[in-house]
Amino acid sequence: MVEKSGRPAYLQIVDVLRGQIRAGSLPPGAALPSIAQLGERFDVSASVVKAAISVLRTEGLVIGQQGKGVFVRQVPAAAPADEVLEQLAAMRQTLQELGERLTALEEAVFEERA
Repeated sequence: MVEKSGRPAYLQIVDVLRGQIRAGSLPPGAALPSIAQLGERFDVSASVVKAAISVLRTEGLVIGQQGKGVFVRQVPAAAPADEVLEQLAAMRQTLQELGERLTALEEAVFEERA
């Protein structure tokens, strides 16, 4: 059952299922419980469960097979979160460099006016 903590129910479900996948209690190749079973387990609607599964798909932890179910990926995909963090670090570095260049340009322009 999800808690009324302010954190969306679908993210609470993601946390539980992600933890089970990483701990190995849902090993690679294992089928997730059905949407109805997960809805009953967490006392939420099917749309909330579908949103949670969508997040797990985006993270590369599960893969759906039409008419068969949703399964834990055999080889977890590279975590998009890691890629995003790397991109953010590169963007921060670029912004820092641009900031330094802007500061140097401003100093040069304002020195000429003085």
